[in-house]
Amino acid sequence: MTQQSTQKHLGTALVTGASSGIGAVYADRLAQRGYDLILVARNRERLVAMADRITTQTRRSVEILDADLGDRAQLAKVEARLKEDASITLLVNNAGIGTHTPLLESNVDKMVQMIELNVTALTRLTYAAVPGFVARGKGALINIASIVAISPEVLNGVYGGSKAFVLALSQSLRHELADKGVQVQAVLPGATATELWATGGLPIEHLPKEIVMSAESMVDAALVGFDRGELVTIPSLHPEHEWDAFEAARKTISSHHSSNTPAARYLKSA
Repeated sequence: MTQQSTQKHLGTALVTGASSGIGAVYADRLAQRGYDLILVARNRERLVAMADRITTQTRRSVEILDADLGDRAQLAKVEARLKEDASITLLVNNAGIGTHTPLLESNVDKMVQMIELNVTALTRLTYAAVPGFVARGKGALINIASIVAISPEVLNGVYGGSKAFVLALSQSLRHELADKGVQVQAVLPGATATELWATGGLPIEHLPKEIVMSAESMVDAALVGFDRGELVTIPSLHPEHEWDAFEAARKTISSHHSSNTPAARYLKSA
């Protein structure tokens, strides 16, 4: 029997940014789990090589869509596929760019390009996929954010802001879709050994080895979190109680957010 014939077919997973790094590992792991794949990235040559390898190893169907998600016309083609293909049961929003360069030293046009990919493209793909998931009563969304979503001081502020958006969107979607058969997970990697660092101007070799996780370890840990039904997965966070305390504090504060009178500290003294 082939490997494919012994697995339960889990539908089709569409993975963005799939030609390297985290996206490529997701593609490999999801095929091993029993998903057919639609791989999206700009580099067609890499995608073809990946598709050939994964198909040979797993016997799963692998389709490639070479597209620049920062280009609205090319993005629209991927959106259309998500809307029309009822076999798609999982969307992995992985495509993104980042930088460590401080805001005041960054080119604003490059920052807008980052927002277009990290925020706008992710949002449009989510809007394309989720209504179909809800209509069919099943589906899953994995959004790759970053630890800078909760620690924006660490790197460039626009990058941190874009990943904070991904986290907030995921939290809101989980709340909205909890009873509709749609699973939502936000993954917040720490420093991960991918090309993103070199592209952003800081080669991974310049970071302390003890803070850098391999893409394989990151994805494997994130998928354990996915299997556990976690909304937020931080693979590098060892003390789980710290996240629990952070979330508890956030929810406590949120219950006091709105009032018809200002807090006493903001009232003029007599």
